[in-house]
Amino acid sequence: MKESIYKTYDELPLFLNADTVAKVLGISISSAYELMHEKDFPSLKVGNRLIVPKENFKQWVETKINVM
Repeated sequence: MKESIYKTYDELPLFLNADTVAKVLGISISSAYELMHEKDFPSLKVGNRLIVPKENFKQWVETKINVM
């Protein structure tokens, strides 16, 4: 498992790309792309890129934690 270089949400950039999502979650970049294509994941398509607003990512994580 990869170790995240980010220790708090405040350290994250305003928008996350697949590489950042992978680093934060400790998953492979291919798994991050799969996740970003899931219907309930808060990604946005900008041109050919998928990005995730930091605040939406934080809410998604908190929702997943509360479900478990």
